[in-house]
Amino acid sequence: MSTLCDAQQSTLVLIDLQERLMPAIHDNETVVANARRLAQAAKLLEVPVIGTAQYPAGLGPNVADLHALCERVIDKNDFDACGAPAFIAALDATDRPDLIVTGCEAHVCVLQTVLGLLGRGRRVRLVVDAIGSRLPLNKTIAIERAKAAGAELVTTEMVLFEWMRSSEHPRFKEMLRLIK
Repeated sequence: MSTLCDAQQSTLVLIDLQERLMPAIHDNETVVANARRLAQAAKLLEVPVIGTAQYPAGLGPNVADLHALCERVIDKNDFDACGAPAFIAALDATDRPDLIVTGCEAHVCVLQTVLGLLGRGRRVRLVVDAIGSRLPLNKTIAIERAKAAGAELVTTEMVLFEWMRSSEHPRFKEMLRLIK
């Protein structure tokens, strides 16, 4: 599958980046910053952004600026977002085959969603520097398991530069500000 990420074929998925959860996440500032960069770039390049929120009555809303960058946020109780019909409907409505996945927790909701998407024949790119868990080992094992299942591993900068393809891209200077 190893092809470049294509902005016109991508949907960005922000899984459960919730305010009450984030303080417990190892390296949470990096996770949120990279998710923010991706979401801002997605807006510049007209890439749909879909978020999820796990049991928001208990874990609260998503980080406010990330929530604002989403076209839609799906509340869910299943760890695998694919268990929420509204999530699948939102993905289907974008009609884009390439799913760029970020969020928390890597070994729970992110991994189960990645496995659910792969099981449905979707192409998944897991952004390893924009996912987090409370314990680093859980994130490491989740990444290994996702890769073994067929997810392609990428970083935030890989996605951003692949979406642009060239320094001649009309949005290159704006995108470069997100990277620096």
